[in-house]
Amino acid sequence: MVMTMAKELYDVAQQPPVGEVPAKMHAWLIRESRFGQPTSSFQKEVVDVPSIKDDEVLVYVMAAGVNYNNVWAALGIPVNVIKARQKGGEKEDFHIGGSDASGIVYKVGKDVKNVKVGDEVVVHCATWDRNDPWVTAGNDPMYANSFRIWGYETNFGSFAQFTRVQAHQCMPKPKHMTWEEAASYVLVAATAWRMLHGWPEHAMQPGDPVLIWGGAGGLGSMAIQIAKAAGATPVAVISGDDKIDYCVKLGAKGCIDRRKFDHWGMLPHWKDTVGYNTWLKGVRSFGAAIWEVLGEKRSPKLIFEHPGESTIPTSMFVCDTGGMIVICAGTTGYNATIDLRYLWMRQKRFQGSHFANDEQCYAMNELALAGKLNPCMSRAFTYEELPLAHQLMHDNKHPHGNMSVLIGAPDFGLGKTAEVPAAAAAPSLPKGDLHEPKMRHPYPVSAPLPDVAGAIEIRKFTTMALVRDRMHAGIISCARSDTVAAAGKVMIDNDIHALVVIEDDRAVGVLSQTDVVMARQGHTMEEARAMTVGEIMTDGCATIDAGEKLSVAITTMMKLRIHRLVVAENGKPVGVLSMTDIVRNLIG
Repeated sequence: MVMTMAKELYDVAQQPPVGEVPAKMHAWLIRESRFGQPTSSFQKEVVDVPSIKDDEVLVYVMAAGVNYNNVWAALGIPVNVIKARQKGGEKEDFHIGGSDASGIVYKVGKDVKNVKVGDEVVVHCATWDRNDPWVTAGNDPMYANSFRIWGYETNFGSFAQFTRVQAHQCMPKPKHMTWEEAASYVLVAATAWRMLHGWPEHAMQPGDPVLIWGGAGGLGSMAIQIAKAAGATPVAVISGDDKIDYCVKLGAKGCIDRRKFDHWGMLPHWKDTVGYNTWLKGVRSFGAAIWEVLGEKRSPKLIFEHPGESTIPTSMFVCDTGGMIVICAGTTGYNATIDLRYLWMRQKRFQGSHFANDEQCYAMNELALAGKLNPCMSRAFTYEELPLAHQLMHDNKHPHGNMSVLIGAPDFGLGKTAEVPAAAAAPSLPKGDLHEPKMRHPYPVSAPLPDVAGAIEIRKFTTMALVRDRMHAGIISCARSDTVAAAGKVMIDNDIHALVVIEDDRAVGVLSQTDVVMARQGHTMEEARAMTVGEIMTDGCATIDAGEKLSVAITTMMKLRIHRLVVAENGKPVGVLSMTDIVRNLIG
């Protein structure tokens, strides 16, 4: 009998015989030396096929999902994922990303029982050490110290001919889906499943209103279907009436166009009665839009959040008493504000969520296997277009819904071996649908965070300039007993926006033009002019030492949400540093 030797390397889309594992593989690699735009950061290379442990599986990848996390891996910000792993003891100086996959099992470790060679699978992205004490004690692995996102926080993801995964990550591939469809839904659908089903005390009941932000997006499209399958009543927030039909076909009761409202952003300060009341008018109008969709005056029992900074104040307000806002990202920013009165007096819950555990992933996939979860794949790319797919996502020029890229599959439309087991509408996005480039996605959906020991390196930018180099020397001040009219004249005469209130050679407060304007609320002009500075000033004074770094001053102002600091030397006020001073220097 003549023995044939296995090939060392197969061409892309040239599938080896099932179970035959070559020594080498083609892959898209990111290296630290080329961090930057995805089109330059991703490069094709040939590397060794990874070995597997006893509880691991080697999967031949047919198609891979495209997600935001590997846009940030390509950029190297906010976290250098290669260095983060090297600090943990790994030796590879490259990153193979990809956190969604469909493919075929080619090799299994000796402890693997749930899959065998030849099985067609989809892969979820939650990994952990099976010997982690938290996990062996029977606790939710999502809270384990060893939890990592495969293909982002771990290496050898799905952007290669072979990927290394833990056996529990493998789930049956829906037979009615093509390879590219099956590769597009797991990450977002499992994330949505945990958000909607992960907290039993807030379980959705039939008919419960559920507000879903970004209904036409990858997460939102999954959330609509999962909520509908549970008998709840999804209400989708969208960015255009052209997406109404798409969301309604997925199961939404109706849609709200966020562009018809302008109250978004951080909550006005509760002392700013005019600003707060203006915001209140906007958020009540948004709440009324929810009632209009529902056809009755009911508030959402569950709110599916991910925009974060711009929408959290609204979500907290419109959520029903005893309801829950659950959030998995901060796509508009991380510094959200809420009116705590609505949190404690209405006993609402604000819950964070991050991907899903095995039980939740498997439950979600049962819905997909039954044909009740459309993958909502908006576009699939060829192997050569993998960097382009990530660049479009980076530039926010990609379509709504989910995207995937062919890896081992030789063409689109392959892998489907059965008809859809359940009759369901086939929604489609509007022709030419794209995200808005001006609304560019500025923040990573999922990024490793620094721990107490500072194990993760976060790139930071600072300046060695000192406060005294940029400050406005000298103090223009007033006293508590001065009238508002007198203090206001000093500001106008000196063309400044605030006065430092001095008492016994100490800065005890600030009087800003905003304070003067707010004093006019509820008073006649004559009454406001006669008021004293002490009645309306902002007590306390944010100060900084003249010898401190300018970067510290900027951080202080950002944290306190103020525009100026009083500069002191030996405790005595000597000047003022404002954001205007910093900007003027910046632009020369």
